[in-house]
Amino acid sequence: MRSLLLSLIVLFALAGCGGSTLATIHGQTMGTTYTVKVIAADVDEDSLGQAVDAELERVNGLMSTYRPDSELSRLNKAPVGEWFPVSKDTMDVLRMSGKIYRLSHGSFDVTVGPLVNLWGFGPDPSKREVPPDDAIARAIRRVGFDRLSFRDDAVRKDAEVYIDLSSIAKGYGVDRVAELLETRGLHDYMVEVGGELRAKGVNDRGTPWQIAIETPEAMQRSVYRTISVDDMGMATSGDYRNYFEVDGKRYSHTIDPNTGRPITHNLASVTVLASSCAWADGMATAIDVLGPEKGLALAEAQNLPVHVIIKTKDGF
Repeated sequence: MRSLLLSLIVLFALAGCGGSTLATIHGQTMGTTYTVKVIAADVDEDSLGQAVDAELERVNGLMSTYRPDSELSRLNKAPVGEWFPVSKDTMDVLRMSGKIYRLSHGSFDVTVGPLVNLWGFGPDPSKREVPPDDAIARAIRRVGFDRLSFRDDAVRKDAEVYIDLSSIAKGYGVDRVAELLETRGLHDYMVEVGGELRAKGVNDRGTPWQIAIETPEAMQRSVYRTISVDDMGMATSGDYRNYFEVDGKRYSHTIDPNTGRPITHNLASVTVLASSCAWADGMATAIDVLGPEKGLALAEAQNLPVHVIIKTKDGF
């Protein structure tokens, strides 16, 4: 499953903040785009842009399923039953994924890759069609985070599983870039990768960063609500951008690992705030899969600020 693009970022263009200026860096990574905005008195945009590119390239080189030579792709191809050494970054993301897996009772599962690919939402989108029941049943037998074993620096597949970190890796990339900015003494910034973001301090107006939650409509883009974000990660997941239709029925990219099928409930989008963007990213997907009632129960149990938009016959 891929987390939803939080596509509208509201930033005020008024100058201020004690002589500081707004530096903006754009680029591409992880099959999407990124934006970094920094408020500081003196920023070398070229140098900072190169550092940001390098950090995101490093994370992508570890966790991409689209690159056959990435660390994750090599882990997926590793023999069952053998320990495969992994980097600290990949291990951190896998362990966080395991925690969300357990909290969500399997609704968030990074081994859902066989089902994602079966429904055509993986590296080959040309396969987007409703698969037969027996194919879904076979794919489900290859899903289950509890089929992975861990030691300090290595992972072992105890069954033939396929790991897909796309529902949490962008958030982790955001966190890594935010940490990069902090090491350079930059504390007023907004980092966004494919809609997942982290903001701290103030914008160029001298106020907290204003971030828009998008109205979950497929054919147009508008702001549903704008919130202030300061020293928090933010991620949104929903079913209204990445989907296909067959005979008038919509099939979402958000796959329930327990059923093997796209979600069908009336939760249109969920936005999560958390101290780390990776945690917000994964929890947004978990809540999206669980649906409005169970998802909100999970959010309340974890004391997470969330904004849920529900579809009704009268609108949102």
